[in-house]
Amino acid sequence: AADGAGSVLGIAVVAAAVLVAAAAIPVAGAFVAKARADSAADAAALAAADTLSGRIPGYPCEQARHLAELDATSLTSCGISGLIATVAVETRYAGLTITARARAGPPTRP
Repeated sequence: AADGAGSVLGIAVVAAAVLVAAAAIPVAGAFVAKARADSAADAAALAAADTLSGRIPGYPCEQARHLAELDATSLTSCGISGLIATVAVETRYAGLTITARARAGPPTRP
């Protein structure tokens, strides 16, 4: 009876490792999706701020929407206050909505 105990233990260890890996992959994917959404929000806010400053032509929120779409996200809000743009984007991952916000504008003086 002891001859097969090592095989059973080995199978159990491999099965546990597979289960842990299977649970970790979606969690890691969600972190990647959040990082991508953060990056898309940053790019959209910078595009809007560059438009506000006159560096690029167009309308700030339209530029933000365009950049968000290039990053496979949707612009959900775009606010302008002076030369500061604040945006929010969202994307979906595994049935979850991932949201990110960013703001950009000229540097503030201390």
